[in-house]
Amino acid sequence: MRVHKVTVALAALTGAAAGLLPPAPAQARAFVCPTLPAKVQVSAAKPYETQLFDPDRLAPFATGAGVRVAVIDSGVDAGHPQLRGRVATGHDFLHGTASGRQDCVGHGTAVASLIAAAPVPGAGLRGLAPDATIVPVRVSERTDTGQQDTGEPASPAAFATAIDWAVDQGGADVINMSLVMTADDSRVRAAVARAVAAGVVVVAAAGNDGRPDDGNPRPYPASYPDVIGVGAIGANGVAGDFSQHGDYVDVMAPGVAVTFAARGSGHTQGDGTSYATPFVSATAALLKQRFPALTPAQVARRILATADPAPGGRRSDRYGFGVLNPYRALTETLGPESRPAPAPAVVHTEDPATLALAARRAHARDLSLLVAATGAGVVLLVVVVAAALRRGRRRGWRPPDPELP
Repeated sequence: MRVHKVTVALAALTGAAAGLLPPAPAQARAFVCPTLPAKVQVSAAKPYETQLFDPDRLAPFATGAGVRVAVIDSGVDAGHPQLRGRVATGHDFLHGTASGRQDCVGHGTAVASLIAAAPVPGAGLRGLAPDATIVPVRVSERTDTGQQDTGEPASPAAFATAIDWAVDQGGADVINMSLVMTADDSRVRAAVARAVAAGVVVVAAAGNDGRPDDGNPRPYPASYPDVIGVGAIGANGVAGDFSQHGDYVDVMAPGVAVTFAARGSGHTQGDGTSYATPFVSATAALLKQRFPALTPAQVARRILATADPAPGGRRSDRYGFGVLNPYRALTETLGPESRPAPAPAVVHTEDPATLALAARRAHARDLSLLVAATGAGVVLLVVVVAAALRRGRRRGWRPPDPELP
């Protein structure tokens, strides 16, 4: 199970060609997933990503309380034991229902659990922001498993509408998009820009077509301005061979053999930038709680500035600015956002020859004054000595008589 790939299907775009966004249904239709979730075992093991980020260490600073994270995905199973009470009603733009609290494929549930899974006895999985509220917005059931004919895709029009709904009706502070479009779409681009302008942090997966044979296509929305693009690393800190690479990769997070909640109950594992993205969204939620006045650009700057450096110490298309470090993001003091203005330069407009001549004249004048002062001092000394000599001759070189009282 990997990142959603939103395909631009002709049928899906028929209504959108006229620039119309799909309207909300007049009446919510009932929808039930056609299959029941399989029985999945609960994992008591502490995942490496939980060990890496250590939510207990983050909790004294922030837990995501009061922050709403929209998961635009396949819906979220609100009945999972670690997500109960943490999932809002949301919306379903795929089936036209008024609730996104169902998940027929498990992808959105997995993403949501990495953000907000509550600690429960016997489970090693912990969300980074366990007190955040998940707002499930269902737009797709395609999970990019290599079976291109499975699951229902989302149209770009529905995708754009879902983003707008997450901001306007869902009250989102952060939007997580663990899905990828392979073509730019003006409606989605505009919806992302509106979200950022409204103060919402937007985080998106970089995609899983990074192998040589996959072509490494440019992903959207990760490539849009002001979106934090996320790639995937494994437990060894090395980028997954599937993780796409380019100027759209801003930061890396665990995305290889990640443990997450399964649909219904229990836990399973998977690979993909889908699962790296929610770690960054959860960190954004923590930052929004701890520093509520931060703008999306300031949240992104704090996440990128505090990332553990990429190999080589510089930003790269493979690793972005490095590996996510939520603790540093929450605790470090950053420098000024812009460099101080340089001191004004002193500009001399005079001719260099004129300046040199003036300097020589000034030196000569100073020297003349010194000589004149020295000469005057010598003359004064001669006058004083001569007067003393005259008095001495008149007295016959005897000392002067003492004055009588």
